[in-house]
Amino acid sequence: MPSRARAPEPSMESDQVFELAAEIFRVMSSPMRLKIISCLCNGEKNVSELLSEVDTTQPNMSQHLNTLYQAGVLGRRREGVQIYYRIVNDRVVTLCRAVCTQIAIETDAGG
Repeated sequence: MPSRARAPEPSMESDQVFELAAEIFRVMSSPMRLKIISCLCNGEKNVSELLSEVDTTQPNMSQHLNTLYQAGVLGRRREGVQIYYRIVNDRVVTLCRAVCTQIAIETDAGG
């Protein structure tokens, strides 16, 4: 009797992949954080520069920057009293651009 090929059992590795993907989606689920990521796509900026581009309060901006930093999306460095933020996870930028571009295309096509 020939043996039938079975689908591989879900491994811990695949569970971990889904957990990590869910964490990235959780971090990116805030429009404010998407705006911050977009602002940082062309290079690092300090909090003042980000606040000039994103309409929010300094405490709110700091909270979102910290969330992105803790999640490994952003890196930061101190220069004097200023803290500069930059993107260190390019996968997030790729994902953000793909989703936002697709939504923009669909919105333009439907309107």
